Amino acid sequence: MFDPSAALRQGLLGLSRSGRVRGVIEKAPVSRDVVRRFVAGETTADAVRASTQLCDSGRLVTIDFLGEDTLDLEQARATTDAYLQLLGALTLEGLATGGRAEVSVKLSAIGQALPGDGEKIALEHAREICQAARNAGTTVTLDMEDHTTTDSTLSVLHDLRQDFPWVGAVLQAYLRRTEADCRDLATEGSRVRLCKGAYKEPESVAFQDALEVSSSYVRCAKVLLEGEGYPMLATHDPQLIDIAAALAAKELREASTYEFQMLYGIRPNEQQRLAADGHRMRVYVPYGDEWYGYLMRRMAERPANTMFFLRAVATKG
Repeated sequence: MFDPSAALRQGLLGLSRSGRVRGVIEKAPVSRDVVRRFVAGETTADAVRASTQLCDSGRLVTIDFLGEDTLDLEQARATTDAYLQLLGALTLEGLATGGRAEVSVKLSAIGQALPGDGEKIALEHAREICQAARNAGTTVTLDMEDHTTTDSTLSVLHDLRQDFPWVGAVLQAYLRRTEADCRDLATEGSRVRLCKGAYKEPESVAFQDALEVSSSYVRCAKVLLEGEGYPMLATHDPQLIDIAAALAAKELREASTYEFQMLYGIRPNEQQRLAADGHRMRVYVPYGDEWYGYLMRRMAERPANTMFFLRAVATKG
């Protein structure tokens, strides 16, 4: 049976890697107005400003300097330096202490995709970022990208955790392998963010049906909450939030031993409700001028996001 929502999602995910469409959208005057809902801004100051507001409201923050698939060593170095600058700014503002604001890093943005020694270069850059985070009193989480990078990212994670055992991992419930990965990582001290996944993946490696993805998410969340690690439950789905909270209660988990996560600009009222109810609630805050791929994936995740964008275009076009 034809699923229009699934077709829309697959189409948008395809567009996320289209250079021609990217050029059109980036030049459209409405785009930068709409993207402000999902992206904190383009500068370090913008990221710090948004993080301050969120922390003042009782929420926590993880910050992503946008960019991915870097094939230029100079750009990989520049991205690393941007994270070092960000961590310095968070420290000056008192936001890093106790991990109130941490950073999320895509390894492909700091060299993983470079030919030859890409993984080694990314590891070296990640070590610098982790050391700066340690000095600041906060943590780092390695974002997960498409399935072709999963083994490499988990390998870098393993190496980093030798010196920085608190480095977080991200696992994506739509991948068929993820339940097993959860079992491997549900160990003492291990921080794991569980999300549904937002890349276009083949059926051979990923569930395609929304119900199958949600069922996988529940199984994976159960594994993490039964384990000895620190689960970070990233979802905007009300049903999955309720199920995760019930699983945490069943395991007699204290509020300090897990957290919920949501994206900047999505369900802010629910974010504040969870925080007010005593849950640790962390917001994923992206910033920078490389926002196109990120925006397309947000459109693909929820039809409501796409309609928000199209309404804005219709109003201002």
